[in-house]
Amino acid sequence: MNLVTRQFLSRRALVRGAGGAAMALPFLDAMRPALAGPAEAGSKALQARRVAVVYVPNGIIMNQWLPQGTGRGFRMARVLKPLERHRSHITQITGLSNPAASGSKGGAHAKASGSFLSAAQPKHTAGADVRAGVTFDQLLAQRFAAETRVPSLQLGCEDSRMVGNCDTGSSCAYTNTLSWKNAETPLAVEVNPRSVFERLFGTMDPSLDAATRRRRELYRKSILDLTRHQTQSLTATLGATDRRKMDEYLTSIREVETRIARAEKEPEVPMGEKPSGIPFEFREYVKLMFDLQVIAFQADLTRVSTMMIGREGSVRTYPEIGVPDPHHPLTHHRNHPDFIEKVTKINEYHVELFAYFIERLEATRDGDGSLLDKSAILYGGALSDGNGHSNDNLPLLLAGHAGGIRGGAHIAAAPKTPVSNLFLTMMGETGSNAASFGDSTGRLEVNV
Repeated sequence: MNLVTRQFLSRRALVRGAGGAAMALPFLDAMRPALAGPAEAGSKALQARRVAVVYVPNGIIMNQWLPQGTGRGFRMARVLKPLERHRSHITQITGLSNPAASGSKGGAHAKASGSFLSAAQPKHTAGADVRAGVTFDQLLAQRFAAETRVPSLQLGCEDSRMVGNCDTGSSCAYTNTLSWKNAETPLAVEVNPRSVFERLFGTMDPSLDAATRRRRELYRKSILDLTRHQTQSLTATLGATDRRKMDEYLTSIREVETRIARAEKEPEVPMGEKPSGIPFEFREYVKLMFDLQVIAFQADLTRVSTMMIGREGSVRTYPEIGVPDPHHPLTHHRNHPDFIEKVTKINEYHVELFAYFIERLEATRDGDGSLLDKSAILYGGALSDGNGHSNDNLPLLLAGHAGGIRGGAHIAAAPKTPVSNLFLTMMGETGSNAASFGDSTGRLEVNV
């Protein structure tokens, strides 16, 4: 039946346009009857949950991260102050460790990020024979694969090469990605917003798969322009609430397209440091990558994403916040007050950028709530004290309310509790019935 004449819309409905262009839709009230009757209010399609990991490298100044007090009366420390207004959506978690990163061979940074989401000790090698473990996000991606167009997104905001030696005889695959499809297959991060956009909104016509160059040329045009006729026809059949949702969704896509196009017109940085399509300003770059995830979640194109704000060993500088020094060397501060202050500023800046992601998820409606209500978003890193390369008491917090996560509390786990316990909890809250994961000893209770 034609999309614009059917009485009810499928959750997988598309609007199509010229050249095989196809655009997914956000969740609309018009989809409810097609998904569930009154007796089926718990339909999985209506209750789709998302999981994301936002990773920051090189450790944290922990005395500026750790909260005061436990439970619901805790006080956020300096680094987390940008999240104070989102307190009710945040669960700060302390006491978790990753013993898989404590092996004697390999660089500390490679072992930390290479084992972070799998709790599996990476093989010490700088060659192609890398080995770690399947990560929890990929187990969820496998679970949702039949229900979404893109099983998972792996995003990054820094150099993503996967070969060579990046840390004391350890492969760059360990420092430059988080997600592993299986023990031998690390998934490279995508750092170019245009490429991410094309992956999300590229044509679904199989006959065009071989014509990659033509497809990319086509999508230099706006996906909204290519699908305008059918979008307008569909919108005319919707109620007032759905028309507003469509307007918000289309506006978000248009803004992202405009920002990508603007970045592609920026002059190239000398020596090819910034590929075309990547915004020159880091703040704009990170926000654009977050917005792409919001759109992907909103249209249910994927339910799983990981994003590395920086890779382990990152030497990015942050002159925009008064820190022109490279990040990683600063973290080896040897208790020098000036270095500690600069790292603290970087830590705060990263949290400030993450707060934007939370705001966007909270502002985006999804069924009877917001995307944040149906998401479990992990923020943090695989090192606590960067000066000492510690894998204990990791800096972690959980945002969102997927599966009934309450938020607004500090959960102080017993020291040395495996971080895999938290991953097992996140898997459970987003639809997995797994009984164990990695070196887990049980689910972590995140509600008080």
